Amino acid sequence: QGRPTPVYHCERLSRAIGNCQIYLKREDLNHTGAHKLNHCMGEGLLAKFIGKKRLIAETGAGQHGVALATAAAFFGLECEIHMGEVDIAKQAPNVTRMKILGAKVVPVTHGLKTLKEAVDSAFDSYAKNYKDSIYCIGSALGPHPFPLMVRDFQAVVGYEAKDQFKEMTG
Repeated sequence: QGRPTPVYHCERLSRAIGNCQIYLKREDLNHTGAHKLNHCMGEGLLAKFIGKKRLIAETGAGQHGVALATAAAFFGLECEIHMGEVDIAKQAPNVTRMKILGAKVVPVTHGLKTLKEAVDSAFDSYAKNYKDSIYCIGSALGPHPFPLMVRDFQAVVGYEAKDQFKEMTG
């Protein structure tokens, strides 16, 4: 998945602001273009380990959906992504990526047809299919244990950054 991602020292920005040193951890260089792949791979591995066959999630802009579809393809799992109809229209390239990766994209056509309704729709699907599926939330929120899972799977960013920063600065 492109780990570890590099740390970049923003020398000119540091000089322009003055009296500080600014560094960026380049999670945008992950294979799917964002940090989302970190927890999606963890959730996919967990699903495989406990014998689940399907990953279910919601997405707004589509990055979580692309990352989860990538993880599902890697682990040989089904992937079901719920996305509001409004967001599907706005984020067509990400919808195409999800489908290419084998995900079933479920349009949500009620309410405002955006992320809030997609979350409800995804969780409803999980509640009906919990025996063979795992719900893969895209943010550190929701009922236990979902926030802890996202937090723990994303911790790789901080662990890497700490080691890289020590190496860069001594």
